[in-house]
Amino acid sequence: MAEMDIDIPDFDNVPGNWLCLDFTHTLANRYNPDRRELLHSYRDLLAWGLYMRLVTEEEVQQLLHVAEQRPREASTTTEDAVRLREAIYRVFYAIVEDSEPRQDDMALLNAMLAQAMSHARVEAKENGYSWSWDTSESVLNLILWHVVRSAADLLTSEKLRDVRACSAEDCRWLFLDISKNHSRRWCDMQTCGNQAKARRHYQRQRVQS
Repeated sequence: MAEMDIDIPDFDNVPGNWLCLDFTHTLANRYNPDRRELLHSYRDLLAWGLYMRLVTEEEVQQLLHVAEQRPREASTTTEDAVRLREAIYRVFYAIVEDSEPRQDDMALLNAMLAQAMSHARVEAKENGYSWSWDTSESVLNLILWHVVRSAADLLTSEKLRDVRACSAEDCRWLFLDISKNHSRRWCDMQTCGNQAKARRHYQRQRVQS
């Protein structure tokens, strides 16, 4: 099997601190006119998986080969990835806003979780046991299994109360607040935080003038 190149798009490096929250960042500038979709193709999904170290380069090559043999399935997997990403964003954003997640979003999460967990395995490791996936069929939605299980783990974790949305109205980036006093407001102090400080300074100056 000939090796196929894969380009890694410019994924934002501001961490969400939890896999499924990082996945929502594949739609950049969500609330801006210049929003950018980063998952245009199955190759992009694999590139993100490689970027997040969910798959190895060898697995990427294998999956790319399968995708070339099954292009319709690869296209459907990409569409499913976007649907899953948007459902995850709406579910956790609703929770941040103290609202009830939409039933159809929870139904999608549960349906994809059930499909993923049918391939879950517990394997012996050198120092114990760990979760793994049955990849004997070279399934194209391997990365989605990681993501949807991550969402289920966070929803059922005490850490759910630490999920935040960036306070910038034109950002609302989701992240897990792992700061010492759990008071983080911005996805990144160097961008949204500084912009908010600059706006407040400008408004104070206008009031004083």
